[in-house]
Amino acid sequence: MKKKNIKLILASGSPRRIELLKLLGCKFKVIPSLIEEKINPRLSPIKNVKRISRLKALDVASKISEGIVIAADTIVVLDKRILGKPKNKKEARGMLKSLSGKVHKVITGLAIIDAKTKKILQDVVITKVKLRHLNKNLIDKYIASGEPLDKAGAYAIQGKASLFVESIRGDYFNIVGLPLSALNRLLEKLR
Repeated sequence: MKKKNIKLILASGSPRRIELLKLLGCKFKVIPSLIEEKINPRLSPIKNVKRISRLKALDVASKISEGIVIAADTIVVLDKRILGKPKNKKEARGMLKSLSGKVHKVITGLAIIDAKTKKILQDVVITKVKLRHLNKNLIDKYIASGEPLDKAGAYAIQGKASLFVESIRGDYFNIVGLPLSALNRLLEKLR
């Protein structure tokens, strides 16, 4: 994944994305994008994550002269309905109730851009997740933990919600927020 003398820049302050890049032993700098992650209801979920991840990458690349910018946007989709980050506990409760016992998709748009050449590459990764049936008590306890309030779909698979997951079909790291295998393929193509 490493490219000699090329610095990597993560266009996100997400602790989960930072931790995943650290796991790979990558040296990188964090410059969070200031782009608002606003869903366009006229676009499909895939087009939304592609658009937002591209905007994030371009935003950060415009502020530097060289380096490879990595940007991602992750959403949860249930029956064509996009579940973003809940605004409050009530919204988190509704999301978790709707996901209970059902299969949903976690979709991440990836964009990388060479700030010097402006070459940009993109990919989209989809993982299917089935949560077990969640009763009211379990949902209330989880919400009380505070964990679901800044997560797409109101759950963190790498946290307490790991106990809710019945099955996964696809890339686990995609659910966490940064599909590492797809990212590696994009970085190799950019060389």
